[in-house]
Formats: sequence, C-alpha cells, structure tokens
Amino acid sequence: MDEQTITLLKECNSGCKMAVGSICQLKEFVRNAALGEVMEASKKQHKELEEESAKLLREGGETEKQKDKLAAAFSWITTEVKMMVQDDSTQIAKVLMNGCNMGIQSVSECMNKCPEASHASVSLAKKLVKCEEKLMEDLKKFL
Repeated sequence: MDEQTITLLKECNSGCKMAVGSICQLKEFVRNAALGEVMEASKKQHKELEEESAKLLREGGETEKQKDKLAAAFSWITTEVKMMVQDDSTQIAKVLMNGCNMGIQSVSECMNKCPEASHASVSLAKKLVKCEEKLMEDLKKFL
C-alpha cells in the first residue's frame, strides 16, 4: 500500500473516531428526541466508515492511527466548557457543526495532498465528507 493511500485512510479513520467520540460525549446533554435521532444516525454512519477505513488499512498491512491524546483531551474539555455555559440543542448543534467543518477541512486537505491515493481511499474520503455535510445540513434546524 502506498504512503498517500495510508495517509488518507488514517486521516479518515481518525476523523471518524473523533466524530463518534464527540457524538457520544454530547449525547448526555440531549433533551430533544429529534436531535438525538440525528446524532444516532450520524454516529452509525461514522462507525461504518471507521470500520471500512480500518478494514482497508488491515488489508494493506497497516494499523489504524492512534488517537492523539492531547488533541482528544483538548476537544473533550472544550466541549464540556461550552456545554456548561449553554447546554441546549442549539449549543449541541453548534458544537457538532464546528466538528463537521473541521472534519471536512482536514479530510479535503488530505485528499488534495494525496493525489496518488488509491481509488478506494479517495472514495471513502468523499463518503466521509458527504456524511459531514449531511450532518451539518440536518443540524441547521436545531440552531
């Protein structure tokens, strides 16, 4: 497996893990059933994409990217502080939309930096970007 494919797959895998972690962290604050459903559906999609990226990495003899513990801790603390200030559906939607935006940017940047990545990895990255865009669209009604 070439380096660009590995890089792109690891970026997708890491992004999916961050998304699932954020959704799980925010679930405890959800009081709106419709928002909870949107989040649960997105978590399921992200888990599927995470599993797909992990499978492709394994098939290429690679392992998943390890979580950046400092970044994960910072993200967790930032989210907790935001939710202490305001813990309603609007704030949850904003936090998730910011995460989607960061995910879209990082995966898109990685795709542009890895033009020789395999078709399968680019296809997966595009699915992840579409997943993030859909979640952002679905969250707009909670603002």
